[in-house]
Amino acid sequence: MTLEFTVGISTAGKHESVTVAAEDALIAALKVKCERPDALINYVRRRNKRGDLRHPHEAIAGKRE
Repeated sequence: MTLEFTVGISTAGKHESVTVAAEDALIAALKVKCERPDALINYVRRRNKRGDLRHPHEAIAGKRE
């Protein structure tokens, strides 16, 4: 079962969030780390559909599919 997670990252002092489709939070964090090896993972949480639709994040979920 694939869920969507929001991953907070820091890259070169810049904070941002990305949305990732994954089976669990650890896999979501690893997908982001693989895509951006220089990023520091700050947090991983399940996507808040209502709030995240109002303030969308960059998505890496469908890049390789």
